[in-house]
Amino acid sequence: MSILEIPVNSSSPVVPAGVLPYRSWQAALKDAVRDPVELCRLLDLPPRFVAGAVRAARDFPVFAPRGYIARMRPGDPNDPLLRQVLPLDDELAAVEGFGPDPVGDRAATLSPGLLHKYRSRVLMVTTGACAVHCRYCFRRHFPYAEGPRSPADWEDALRSIAGDSTVHEVILSGGDPLTLVDEHLAALVARLAEIGHVRRLRVHTRLPLMIPERVTDALVALLRSSRLTPIMVIHANHAQELDATSAAALARLSDAGIPLLNQTVLLRGVNDDVESLVDLSERLVDLRVMPYYLHQLDRVAGAAHFEVDPRRGEQLVAQLRSRLSGYAVPRYVLETAGEDHKRVLA
Repeated sequence: MSILEIPVNSSSPVVPAGVLPYRSWQAALKDAVRDPVELCRLLDLPPRFVAGAVRAARDFPVFAPRGYIARMRPGDPNDPLLRQVLPLDDELAAVEGFGPDPVGDRAATLSPGLLHKYRSRVLMVTTGACAVHCRYCFRRHFPYAEGPRSPADWEDALRSIAGDSTVHEVILSGGDPLTLVDEHLAALVARLAEIGHVRRLRVHTRLPLMIPERVTDALVALLRSSRLTPIMVIHANHAQELDATSAAALARLSDAGIPLLNQTVLLRGVNDDVESLVDLSERLVDLRVMPYYLHQLDRVAGAAHFEVDPRRGEQLVAQLRSRLSGYAVPRYVLETAGEDHKRVLA
């Protein structure tokens, strides 16, 4: 059963900030809010937001963990975390230049679930399940149903990786690879470790922030148990996302020797001001997470209202350089379909 098929429990209260109340990360996933009306009610939003949220959620459903919602300011439709998950009528507008596959995933697909865009690394779309549905998600239209559904379905992809000795790094993405149960994740990591020329395993995930319960001793042991060097790339867009619970999860990973990087998307109304970006970088560095990328928005259909003019992005990065140590300034990048690397804008 996918997480979108789990029945809604609309009677559950918002989880208090700083508390991990769930017996397991699966329970936290199951209890996430997936009803736009409930989301508006929990955040005490004005009634005018409800109808638009319902309309936009028909195309791309709501999914937001209660622990994440608890970090939002009730009554504030401009809360930077709420803006990332609240459906709006703006998503329904057809905007020239915005489409279903903004970064060329289809053209880069070697076999179901396996993408090869850049030399020396490949990306595996391990699942369509996520811990949160970000309204700007560049894969919100991705054909997940065409991808592998079980460990056995990865044989073609694994053969392809084994047959290309230039591949030194495998990126697990999705969806979110940490929504896989440990058994399936361990089986996939073990098979990759059998391929002699693969040296590194990179995991792209929002789970340590959205559902910190996912970072268990078993998960840390799993990531450390193979010969592959593990690297985790998290995705925080605002310092408000990095509360005590997510900080504890990140500390557990860092203490185990797993390098942590962060990628941020520059989003209008979320973090397109220098103070928000400074606060985010400083909070990340304090938590032993290196700011890695600041992404210009991928132009996916439904997300045009989040776009920030790249000239504004360049100005913001220049201001960051005047305020922060060099290692705390992320590279401002744009991914373009068909190019052999991300373009550095600033």
